[in-house]
Amino acid sequence: MAMSVGKDESEDAPMNEINTTPLVDVMLVLLIIFLITVPVVIQTVPLTLPTVTNLPTTTKPENVLISVDGNCDTYWGQTLVTSKQELLDRGVKALKDEIARQEALGGKIELPEVHIRGDKDVAYRCIGGVVFTMQRAGFLKVGFISEPVPGFVTRD
Repeated sequence: MAMSVGKDESEDAPMNEINTTPLVDVMLVLLIIFLITVPVVIQTVPLTLPTVTNLPTTTKPENVLISVDGNCDTYWGQTLVTSKQELLDRGVKALKDEIARQEALGGKIELPEVHIRGDKDVAYRCIGGVVFTMQRAGFLKVGFISEPVPGFVTRD
């Protein structure tokens, strides 16, 4: 067996080994922390989407009320509209008439809004078609009318 006495030349050389024990200890502690906290943070709650925010609307006589029933039939007020082209033509005419009326009165022109009431069982394509048609007619504001949930109270 050999024993080294005195100063060895290897002591002056840079150390080429890293002590990884503290690093492993820190990583294990972090792993345990994440394993404990992640299930607490991520909780799933069963929801029925979408939720509806009800805001009181101010109904103006120039606003257009469109209803879509469960059979995808579209009504302008109380009148049945038979085609998308008829809906487009009525929308363009109503918008032009309202702009002409407001210009005759003078002052700032406020464009009317479209309020759509859709049956809860109607297919989305029916409502989407009405929205698209009314936007093509030139209406900038298109809104949806819904019933508030029982016990709903508005707070100002």
